[in-house]
Amino acid sequence: MLHTTQLYQHVPETRWPIVYSPRYNITFMGLEKLHPFDAGKWGKVINFLKEAIRRKVELEWGTEDDEYLVKVERNIEKALQEHLPDVVVYNAGTDILEGDRLGGLSISPAGVVKRDELVFRMVRGRQVPILMVTSGGYQKRTARIIADSILNLFGLGLIGPESPSISAQNSDTLLLPPAVP
Repeated sequence: MLHTTQLYQHVPETRWPIVYSPRYNITFMGLEKLHPFDAGKWGKVINFLKEAIRRKVELEWGTEDDEYLVKVERNIEKALQEHLPDVVVYNAGTDILEGDRLGGLSISPAGVVKRDELVFRMVRGRQVPILMVTSGGYQKRTARIIADSILNLFGLGLIGPESPSISAQNSDTLLLPPAVP
């Protein structure tokens, strides 16, 4: 059934829309699509997420690598103990980087790479498939950091051809045999 809305103005085909037209109807979690101009809907999303989030982890403005990585590891471990999912969709945002005024954290490029490694080790160590999507991060250096992270994950055997054994315990252990390039 087509989802209809009255929230958007009609935009003639001859003009570039500033806001979305009603013909772009999409729903997510029972809510109409969100757009930066849809400030009224964000309250609904916030309320939905408050009810849906089981593990609230708060970080202070300017949080750095050590504290951040400890909290990531501790909370992923607890979440996976509480419920082992069939698949994990991992939103690997880079707006946590130092210097990103929207993210407000001070995570170094090495911290982002380590975070991704940590998440993959913990999830793959339980033989759960993981899909990584990138988001956030509005600095020119973001693409390079994401590439470094992906190369690191590949080099450790956490992505790419299946590895016979993946350990979530020791990040210093090589996961691919030495003969593999």
